[in-house]
Amino acid sequence: MKSYIEQRAIEIGNYIVENGATVRQTAKKFGVSKSTVHKDVTERMMQINPTLAAQARKILDINKSERHIRGGMATKEKYHQLHEHIQGDKVNSLC
Repeated sequence: MKSYIEQRAIEIGNYIVENGATVRQTAKKFGVSKSTVHKDVTERMMQINPTLAAQARKILDINKSERHIRGGMATKEKYHQLHEHIQGDKVNSLC
């Protein structure tokens, strides 16, 4: 494995562990795909640093188990803001 890939995998693992980051957040931060983040954590890092890989994997598993909750909260917030915007338009049109 090339050294820059090993270095990236370690940086990704450290970022996930330190920030409790999701795969999507990590991919955006490092400018790589979600698939690359997943492969770095599940395959490459296991060869380089199994302890860090296990820590990162544990956080990613927690994030995965909670994603339906975060998605529901995001949808709720979206429609709450939309409702407020519509209410604001009604008030402005009455003035």
